[in-house]
Amino acid sequence: MATALGLALGPAVAIGLARFDYALLLPSMRADLHWSFATAGAMSTANALGYLAGALLAAVAARRYGARRVFVASLGVTVMALLATGGTDNTVVLVALRAVAGASGALAFIAGAGLVAAAVPATSPRRAATLLGIYFAGGGAAIVASGLGVPYLLGATSLADGWRWGWVLLAGLGAVAFAVATPIALARAEPPAPPVAHRRWPARQLGPIVVSYGLFGAGYIAYMTFIVAFLKGHGMGASGITAFWVVLGAASIAGAFAWARPIARLRGGSGTATVLAVLGTGALLPLVSGSPEAAMGSALLFGGSFLSVVTAVTAVARRSLQPHHWTPAIAGLTVAFALGQCLGPVLAGVLSDGPAGLSLGLALSVGVLLAGALVALTQRHHETPGHCAAVEADPPTAI
Repeated sequence: MATALGLALGPAVAIGLARFDYALLLPSMRADLHWSFATAGAMSTANALGYLAGALLAAVAARRYGARRVFVASLGVTVMALLATGGTDNTVVLVALRAVAGASGALAFIAGAGLVAAAVPATSPRRAATLLGIYFAGGGAAIVASGLGVPYLLGATSLADGWRWGWVLLAGLGAVAFAVATPIALARAEPPAPPVAHRRWPARQLGPIVVSYGLFGAGYIAYMTFIVAFLKGHGMGASGITAFWVVLGAASIAGAFAWARPIARLRGGSGTATVLAVLGTGALLPLVSGSPEAAMGSALLFGGSFLSVVTAVTAVARRSLQPHHWTPAIAGLTVAFALGQCLGPVLAGVLSDGPAGLSLGLALSVGVLLAGALVALTQRHHETPGHCAAVEADPPTAI
């Protein structure tokens, strides 16, 4: 338990601080740097491209240098990238720093997951599920922590470039996380090397889920990039933004566990479709009503579901494929997700520069998420021999 809690600071930095918290600083950066929404979206796309590169390199890096070293070094690079982001107003340099943070964050995230999994005996799948759930919930914890500090920091400074201090604050939080997580990571045993054989997996068998996961990547990141700017544009102040962001982060922690058992019991792609439908509904609420209640409802539904899409997709792969296919299947799904994550922000940004503003960009997010739900419904149910009982006993967790 202590290992999972300590290593959860990895996702807190890599996913929470380095990816999601850009949304809190985007309105201030856009105003000071005179960005279009397309440029603002390109920043998220750069981060997603970096994440894709890091995900593709993670297995090779871990085999060559060891998961512990990769986790620590990548986490340190991510913290430095956060700090450097506050030190420049050059758009090209900012794009490069967002890409670096994405790549190093992916390396840290994947290496840390391997360390947590290796800390649990293979005969304890339920224990592994619990500890991995704690590990992945670190991203939600970072959302809560930054939501309590960044909006008030921006509101307390009268400087136009107050966003710089926001990045410094995020880097400071990341440095504390790095200091705590490093000795815990170095004390762990290295994960076992994956088998070389069976790298090919039956991708056609999971075709609809692969497409659905890519659509999720495009839809969720568009919402996470622009929702704070949308709410501020509709008059929500610093206290309201703080409440919204904290609720979203707290809901993501709770949802990662609350969805696990329902997902384990649903067949085919219906689990993925259900979570995506709730996610799309949450993204729709701010467009239907500008009330604070609608915003909080969106935070609860969206926050409580977005991490669990990964749970649902992983459940389909685990249920449908033999164990030796799980690793290459998850790698292929991650590529589809990352490609969608690259396209979503820039497309939403281009649309948001039009007369309709951010409403059209967020409407794209809703449409893409609901399309992903429909595609997931076409995924046929497959069951590998002996898997049904294992699923009932040990529901999958977010990965």
